[in-house]
Amino acid sequence: MSENTVCRGVRGATTVEANTRDSVLKATRQLLALMIRRNDIDSNDVASAVFTLTRDLNAEFPALAARQLGWLDVPLLCGYELEVPGSLGMCIRILLHWNTTKTQKEIHHVYIHDAMALRPDLSKLPPVDWNELEEWIGEQMTNRESNKS
Repeated sequence: MSENTVCRGVRGATTVEANTRDSVLKATRQLLALMIRRNDIDSNDVASAVFTLTRDLNAEFPALAARQLGWLDVPLLCGYELEVPGSLGMCIRILLHWNTTKTQKEIHHVYIHDAMALRPDLSKLPPVDWNELEEWIGEQMTNRESNKS
């Protein structure tokens, strides 16, 4: 790492329509993939990641999505978000601790689906080609499987 490298936080949030294993994993993979791609994140530079769920979600650990994308050596932690009356439900949040030379202003936080309401000021993503994103995710998962053999 260069001497100008610091640990920065990268935030993201998304929502799911159902409390199912597939919904939690798919939504988390999409969110993490967008965070990775928008910031050019290499998992080797990630110090750790924290995943939280609202209490209405418990079908799967969202950190499993990161493992599916090949983040086998990154320390991951899951937990519940605080229950605040009137807060957004069915929500998954991610906080990455990332070693980077980028300034805080250069970091792109990612809020998608109904979670855009949490930070409308940060929710101005370029249009997302969801099919292309799923193809990229599939490639990452295939590469992970290939590297295991």
